[in-house]
Amino acid sequence: MFENLSDKLDAIFRKLKGRGKLSEKNIEEGLKEVRMALLEADVHYRVAKKFIADVKERALGQEVLSSLTPGQQVIKIVNDELTELMGSSHKELDLSGTAPIALMLAGLQGSGKTTTAGKLAVFLRNKGRKPFLVPADVYRPAAIDQLKKLGAQLDVPVFPASVDMDPVDICREARTAAHQQGCDTLLLDTAGRLHVDEELMDELNRIKQEVKPSDILLVADAMTGQDAVNIAKSFDEILDIGGVVLTKMDGDARGGAALSIKTITGKPIKFIGVGEKLTELEPFHPDRLASSILGMGDVLTLIEKAQDAVDEKKAAELEKKLRKSQFTLEDFRDQMVQIRKMGSLGDILKMIPGMGKLKQLKNLDVDEKEFVRIEAIINSMTPRERQQHTIINGSRRRRIAKGSGTRVQDVNRLLKNYSQMLKMLKKMNKGGMRGMPQGMLPF
Repeated sequence: MFENLSDKLDAIFRKLKGRGKLSEKNIEEGLKEVRMALLEADVHYRVAKKFIADVKERALGQEVLSSLTPGQQVIKIVNDELTELMGSSHKELDLSGTAPIALMLAGLQGSGKTTTAGKLAVFLRNKGRKPFLVPADVYRPAAIDQLKKLGAQLDVPVFPASVDMDPVDICREARTAAHQQGCDTLLLDTAGRLHVDEELMDELNRIKQEVKPSDILLVADAMTGQDAVNIAKSFDEILDIGGVVLTKMDGDARGGAALSIKTITGKPIKFIGVGEKLTELEPFHPDRLASSILGMGDVLTLIEKAQDAVDEKKAAELEKKLRKSQFTLEDFRDQMVQIRKMGSLGDILKMIPGMGKLKQLKNLDVDEKEFVRIEAIINSMTPRERQQHTIINGSRRRRIAKGSGTRVQDVNRLLKNYSQMLKMLKKMNKGGMRGMPQGMLPF
C-alpha cells in the first residue's frame, strides 16, 4: 500500500544524505518534497501541514545542523514524527468488565464488518478467550448466513438470529446465551448502510445503551482513502468509538487513511486487515509501520509471525539434525510449510531491514504455486525416499512426477537444489555453524 510513498521518501532522503552538511535551505526544500509526497499519498492536508511543521521545528534545531550525519538525523526525526502521527504505540482492545463482555463492530455496508468479526474471533481465541459471534444485521440476510458459516468454519458458537428479530433484542438475548455456553466475549456484527444516516445511528445507539460494550470498533475500508477518515469522524461524534479497524490494507490504495485517522479523530487504529484469510488481522503498531514506510523493515512483526508459525519442539529437533547434516527431504517440506504459514515470501522479505529498497525485490515475482508443487513432489515419495534421496533413480523419478502431477524435470530440479543445500550445510558445519547461537537456523 505504501510503496509509492516509500519510494518518494527514499529518493528525497538519499538526496539529503548526499549533501553531507545540511543548511536550513536544504532542509526546507526537502520537507517541501516530503509534504508533496504525503499529499499525493492521500494524507489529509491538515495532517500533512502539522507533520511538516513538527519535523521542521526539530530538523532546524542543533541536533541536525550540528550533527556529523545530518541526513540520518532527519530520517530519524521523520520516523519519530510518523510514529507519533499514527498514535505512538499500539492500543489494546478494552476487554474490561464482567464476562461476558461485548465488542461492538460498526461501519458502513461493504467495509468488511462480518469478515472482521470472524478474524477477531480467531485473534481472541488465540489469546485464550472464548468468543461468541452475534449477527445483528437483520437487513441483509446474507450477513446472518455469512456469520453462521464463519462460525461453523472456525468452530465458534453463533447466536441463532433471524431477520424478523429486533437487533437490540438479538444483542440482549445473545449475552444470556453466551453466558450459558461459557463464552466470555460477544462480537456484535451490527448493520451498515451505504452512507451515514440518522436511522442507522439511532439503532447503533440503542444497542450501545442496552449492551454497554466495553469497546466499539469502527470497521473502515482503507481503499476509500479520506472518506474513511470522514466516516470515522462521523461515527465517533455519535458513538464515541474506541478505535478503528482498517480493512484491505493489502490493496493498492495510497494509504492516507492510516496516516490521518488518529490526528483527525483522536482515536487509534487498533487492527489492520492484511489479507482475505481469517488469520490475516494484525494489531496495529505505529512504530513498525513508520519503519516499514521508511524502508527500515519490520523485524518485530516478522519475529511474531515466526513465533506463531514455528513449533519450538520441532525447531529444536531440526537444529540437532542441521548440526549433524541430517536434514532430510521430509524436514525440508516441514520447514517450507511453516514458512508458508507466515504469509507470502514477498511480504516476509519486505520485513527484513533494507530489503524493501532493493530494486530486484520490487521486481521479484514470487510464484507461490512453486511451494505447492514442491510439497506435492515430496509427498509423492515413499518415507524411505524422503530419508535417503540418493536411492531415487530414473524409474522412481517418473513415478514421483506422475504421482504429484508434475514433470520429471521438476523432480530433477528439486533434488538438485536439495543436494546443493546439503553441501552448503556441511560447509557451515565445518565452519560457522558450530558457533551459531542456540535456536538460530541458517535460513
